[in-house]
Amino acid sequence: MNADDIIIETTVDEKDVMETEEVVLSIVIVNYNVKYFLEQCLLSIEAATRGMDGLEVFVVDNASTDGSLAYLQPKFPNVEFIANPDNPGFARANNQAFRRARGKYVLMLNPDTVVGEDCLRTLIYYMDERPEVGAVGLKMLNGNGVFLRESKRAFPTPWISFCKLSGLSKLFPESPKYAQYALPYLSEDEEHEVEVLAGAFMFMRREALERAGYLDERYFMYGEDIDLSHQIELAGYKNIYLPERLLHYKGESTRRDLAFVRRFYGAMLLFYEKYYPEQRALGRFIRCGVYVLGGLSAVAKALGFPRKKKRKHRRLLIICRPENYDAAKAESLRSLRGLSLVKVWNLDENRTMEAIGRNIQMRQFTDIAFVWPDVRYEQMLLYMDKMPNKTITYHIYNVKSARLVSPGE
Repeated sequence: MNADDIIIETTVDEKDVMETEEVVLSIVIVNYNVKYFLEQCLLSIEAATRGMDGLEVFVVDNASTDGSLAYLQPKFPNVEFIANPDNPGFARANNQAFRRARGKYVLMLNPDTVVGEDCLRTLIYYMDERPEVGAVGLKMLNGNGVFLRESKRAFPTPWISFCKLSGLSKLFPESPKYAQYALPYLSEDEEHEVEVLAGAFMFMRREALERAGYLDERYFMYGEDIDLSHQIELAGYKNIYLPERLLHYKGESTRRDLAFVRRFYGAMLLFYEKYYPEQRALGRFIRCGVYVLGGLSAVAKALGFPRKKKRKHRRLLIICRPENYDAAKAESLRSLRGLSLVKVWNLDENRTMEAIGRNIQMRQFTDIAFVWPDVRYEQMLLYMDKMPNKTITYHIYNVKSARLVSPGE
């Protein structure tokens, strides 16, 4: 059985599908061994689409070994699950669902993300009014609330790629000349037309996606979002970055080991062979970079680098209503190691963001756990955006799943 032979497992009745109204939005998620992150992602989608007509959600599972399908299918009967017998890669798995999608708009979404309650409706309204826009990306935040620079990028021309690979972009991180790839001179809090959007969240007009020709399946992982963004532009559409917030637990479905380095830079090599075949010197430079960085990564992994700095005291603040505190605390104690203090922020008595911020600074909390639905996803994202801190880790406890989801845990 090859990668094109898929097993369809779905609880959606075919008759019901035929009788459904016009599909407005198709959401496509590819999963690989991150069932708890995906569960949280799907719960946030439920909250964001409550009462919305014309919705379909696909989850393509690339032969996960963590029991993802058995765990998730009973919990989400309205999701169509596609189970692959092996792992054909990110691009091919997305294309499997893209070809089945019937929505006017198609969202390519990573499983380790959380969307706000108002996000998807806002984007539908935005795209309805702007037919020239082919795809939209958002302001992505990591598990510390820090802005992810790959949310908006420039097309990696030979010069931009040379600056990135040679380290010039790190030496001059705010330079329009040397650090163009991440567009640091464009405000992260303003709307911009950009060349490249992140594959973790691409909200696309289906017409633009079809004209672009879907994802190039020669990319196993990485680079396919750059390629697709470029193809959407070549099809005559605009790519837009919007400062709407999205939580992305970056990299939870892919680990940065030797295989990551080889795939990442291998994707870059494929990209330049496709778009700059005459740039042989650049191709050799990238190939050399693959071997050098891959070797360094292997050595670092063997030596146990990078080593995470151990905290002497880990202090957790749970933001919730009183009735959910005990369950959230018990799950936190089970999930998080080294907790020396657990406190509650009672939302029935205290609400303001400023007060929470002062409390965190005074008591030097290292971890913040939001409890949904006591705190809406939109509120969590707003707070994280306003209080980014590399020394603080943000967690989410969902009352429905009774599980604490944490970056890197």
